Amino acid sequence: MTAKAGKFKLRFDFWSIVKYTAIVLLIVFLVYPTFRLFFLSISDNKGGFTLKYFKTFFTKAYYYRTLKNSFATSGITTVFAILLGVPMAYITTRYNIWLKKTIDILVIMSLMSPPFIGAYSWIVLLGRNGFVTKLFEKIGITIPPIYGFGGIVLVFTLKYFPYVYLYVSGALKSIDRSLEEAAENLGSGKLRRILTITLPVIMPTLGASAIMVFMSSLADFGTPMLIGEGYKVLPVLVYEEFMSEMGGNANMAGALSIIVILCSTTVLLLQKYVISRKNYMMNATRPPAVIEVSKGKKLLLTSLCMFVTILAFLPQVVVIVTSFIKTNGPIFVEGFSLGSYEKIFYKIPKNIANTFIFSFIAIAIIVVFGMLLSYLFVKRKSKTTGMLDVLVMLPYVIPGAVLGVSMLVAFNKPPLMLSGTAAIMIIAYVIRKMPHTVRSSTAILYQIDPSIEEASINLGVSPMKTFFKITAPMMAPGVLSGAILSWITTINELSSSIMLYGGKTATISVSIYTEVVRSNYGTAAALASILTVTTMLSLVLFNRVSKGKVSVV
Repeated sequence: MTAKAGKFKLRFDFWSIVKYTAIVLLIVFLVYPTFRLFFLSISDNKGGFTLKYFKTFFTKAYYYRTLKNSFATSGITTVFAILLGVPMAYITTRYNIWLKKTIDILVIMSLMSPPFIGAYSWIVLLGRNGFVTKLFEKIGITIPPIYGFGGIVLVFTLKYFPYVYLYVSGALKSIDRSLEEAAENLGSGKLRRILTITLPVIMPTLGASAIMVFMSSLADFGTPMLIGEGYKVLPVLVYEEFMSEMGGNANMAGALSIIVILCSTTVLLLQKYVISRKNYMMNATRPPAVIEVSKGKKLLLTSLCMFVTILAFLPQVVVIVTSFIKTNGPIFVEGFSLGSYEKIFYKIPKNIANTFIFSFIAIAIIVVFGMLLSYLFVKRKSKTTGMLDVLVMLPYVIPGAVLGVSMLVAFNKPPLMLSGTAAIMIIAYVIRKMPHTVRSSTAILYQIDPSIEEASINLGVSPMKTFFKITAPMMAPGVLSGAILSWITTINELSSSIMLYGGKTATISVSIYTEVVRSNYGTAAALASILTVTTMLSLVLFNRVSKGKVSVV
């Protein structure tokens, strides 16, 4: 059935219903909250137009300093992540070092853990009463505490350098050996070959990994909130302005949120422009050979890579070990016990259950819609699906805390009174994680031979049945792998959860944050251990499902 008005034609087949349903849902739960946030930022308390909140931001040091702080931490983190990730990737791909698989596994596990767990772990180690701090004090050495700018950069670097390592490792493996051999035959030294051949070729990939590091650290809320102390960044200021115990300033929080979105979008567009001018394509018919080195050099290179890897993975070891140490209030004492676990299962079992229930529902929705939307984008391209594709990717530039604020502003009164409910948290998870699943599903669809579908349709099977009986099962392994990775990031989600949770909808990540703030480090460790073990088991499942063929980035 169709409805015509001039050249306008509206079709009501299955895929049209999917398309228009997706558009309506995205307008209601993404576009509308974003516009509400924008109008809030340019409205005074009486509903009139004003730019005073933006003026306040750019004229008062308390506000504009947070923008400088955000760019400083994100920029320096990106530089350090590149300085760690690129050499490690080069060593592991080009030399016959030991423990390559172990390094890869530990790096992936450190990437998948939430950054605020890293912040908590470093507080336990290098806080004012940290284990390492006290150990050095006993021998008369005072080390600076983890708090402030340096601590944020340290945690961010160790958390996010795996993006650079994994992206660049893949790019280095795909370079055609003949390029470097040609330079070598022309008398070029190794360093010059790396600077003039290798680095320019992997520059698009390096740029993509750098933007991942920058955007992730720019949007992160938990780490600077826990260890920043007086060093504030934009996501923390958004939270404080909106959730202040003294009466939040929602309009100012709206203005700050719009500034965060504009900064993220600008950085992303700038990266795309720079990379588009330096793009290289090749057919790697002869991948680079692994160089055999002496045992001494092999030991040195392996030790350097393992040292960085262990530092990055250390927070997860710390939370598991400390979860079994006895506590006396906020202080760890000698001996081991299950007391911290007994406390969390007695005090907050609901929060643990919420985490897994909300995440499971969100992932189920993401998988179904992700597969359907990716099919629209690949197989049924049009101006409408192009617009839909842009909408789906919009959350990529919206930090979790900002998304949380926008949803609270939009849905805090009838007809959609969702604030404080489980529904608003599940919707936020779906919106936040949908882009990754859609992109992975789209990549899988491009690999499926269209003739298989065409044969089914030619035999009289409807396009809808063909999708569910032929295409969807072929997509399933890759989509399931992506779903597992989305599950890991969802159970660890803090930035949007901290804005949206109510008394009955708190999750493990929210509970970890509140326990650390209250200095209940034992129970925080027990909760973090649940997330860590769940993450590890999920990664094992991911590896079995993907059979090592699907990358985590």
